[in-house]
Amino acid sequence: MSAADAVEETVRRGDLDELLRLIEQLCDARQWDSLTELRASCERAHETGRQLWPAAAHASYRLALEAPAELAAAVLVDDALPFALGPLPEVAAQHHSWAELEPHLSPGVAAVLTAHERVLRGEDLDGIELPGPAALELPLRLAPWEPQYSLAEYHADHADFPAPPLPSTQPAALPSAPAQATRDEACAALVDLVRTWTTRSDGRADAVVVGGDALSAIAALGPTAVRVGEIAPVHAMALMAWAGASGGAHGPRPGAASGRFGAWWAMAAITDLLDPWPPEPDALGAALDQLRCTTWDAAEPATGWRLQLAIEAPDKGRAWAVAAIDAA
Repeated sequence: MSAADAVEETVRRGDLDELLRLIEQLCDARQWDSLTELRASCERAHETGRQLWPAAAHASYRLALEAPAELAAAVLVDDALPFALGPLPEVAAQHHSWAELEPHLSPGVAAVLTAHERVLRGEDLDGIELPGPAALELPLRLAPWEPQYSLAEYHADHADFPAPPLPSTQPAALPSAPAQATRDEACAALVDLVRTWTTRSDGRADAVVVGGDALSAIAALGPTAVRVGEIAPVHAMALMAWAGASGGAHGPRPGAASGRFGAWWAMAAITDLLDPWPPEPDALGAALDQLRCTTWDAAEPATGWRLQLAIEAPDKGRAWAVAAIDAA
């Protein structure tokens, strides 16, 4: 039986396990045109009452990850796939350069996100004309001071999403909770980092700003006993970006480009550099050097997804703290 006949017959039967096995066989044989046809047939199957979206999504994922750039680019559309292991612009950016993908991309948000994902993987795209709207408005090259962001590692049947390393922590005595703890634009930016956790999963998040130091800001969130560890501001930014890229326990992953944007936005809000946007990279880098950053926990079990940071601006006499948790 030819590959085309195998695709037609397997899609007709509509057995998802059989379809996934066929996808694996086509990938092993590098029969990308047949895999493209299988994907299209599975997407059309709803017209005859069959729900084959998981197979279509997996075929799209494998094309984005492994197929030649022309076919990988063809699956990068603006509609997110609910069953994919990650956003396809991030998947395609893992093994395909911008020069390979760009001639084949349809203009739109997905194409723009792909460019930003390539920047995170080391490409300098400064000066290119993006094929779509200014979806993120960040520099198209990494600043020298930016951290080594934690990037997804996509494989044929699974994905790894490593978190940045955390410093060792020590118990710390908290002061009394401040009489006044407010929420400002920076607090909104810190909470927005984990919006997918709180809106598409089971997470919860809160952030406060106080007049005082980092421990006072942590105390304002309500814990009674904590452990703290000092972290460099750029490493705190990497942690923010990891959280912003993650879908938490159950939500769809936004991707590393979205995480980088969220980290820039939060740090710009804290350092009063939101207007105009984006801030000059050198100005933001210099402003970060004036901050003191602390990771903290309340001795909870180290499970699930967590973003627990305190950020102090000594020159302003203010500090922010965020607590975001999504259970596994």
